[in-house]
Amino acid sequence: MRDFDAIPVFVAVAEAGSFAGAGRKLGVTKSAVSKRIGQLEAQLGVKLFTRSTRAMTLTEAGERYRAHAALALEAGKQAEDAATALQDSPAGRLQILAPMSFGRLHIAPLMAGFLLEFPDIEADLALDDRHLDLVEQGFDVAVRAGQLHSPTLITRKLTDLHSVLCASPEYLASHAPPRAPADLDKHNCLHFAHASDAHHWSFRKPGEPTVRVETRGSYQTSNSEALMDAVLGGLGIARLPTFIAGPAIAQGQLHHLLSDFEMPSQPLSVIYPERRYLPVKVRAFTDFIVEHLGTDHPEWDRF
Repeated sequence: MRDFDAIPVFVAVAEAGSFAGAGRKLGVTKSAVSKRIGQLEAQLGVKLFTRSTRAMTLTEAGERYRAHAALALEAGKQAEDAATALQDSPAGRLQILAPMSFGRLHIAPLMAGFLLEFPDIEADLALDDRHLDLVEQGFDVAVRAGQLHSPTLITRKLTDLHSVLCASPEYLASHAPPRAPADLDKHNCLHFAHASDAHHWSFRKPGEPTVRVETRGSYQTSNSEALMDAVLGGLGIARLPTFIAGPAIAQGQLHHLLSDFEMPSQPLSVIYPERRYLPVKVRAFTDFIVEHLGTDHPEWDRF
């Protein structure tokens, strides 16, 4: 029987691509990670990583080991779940994943209240816009935007996320506001780089066909809050989620353009891996988030 405590270390290195990155995630030194991987390779009699000055990549043996290591981690979590399901109150470490901007603006402010209500829980909130694999990455629960079609995930819908077209009063003082989607070809359109339709914006009036236009501009960014900063600075027009732009529109810092058109929306959900025994801490968090964010009319849409 092998020593299984190296599996989380191996998975962390495979995800981070370096000993240093894995050490930061695990809260241990780079040398400790390197030593543990060396011991694991010696036990197995194979090289799991190809090392270079720039990066570490998995060997063929490493790829095979990773597939089974992920299953082993999940089996361990299932065992923990079976034991902790008997807890009378939520306790233990809770690994949470949320989108970067939404998480910072709307999840992070709730965490103090959640942890004060459940003092035996220790929470680790990761903010990342990538659609990471919850099981492989070791997350207990996530808040995620978009349609989800996974038989291994349980989904509880919170609300719908809407986007609107925005510009600042300063920009509109020197540029005529668009009256129709086609007018956007006369404007500096700013883009969210991570969107699948970053440069192609869709508009629809009730009962009419969807209009899709290609947009161009001088700036794009992978962060929605940074995008709004550029709009507030008068650089151009952008498509922004209302959970970011809503308060600025309500306060007159931004103007909602083409307001008689709708832009595509997407559901926001809290999700967690399907398990035979749902940990009490996961149920506590999902119920808490549904209570605070589950609504058809979120406050950021009230402008």
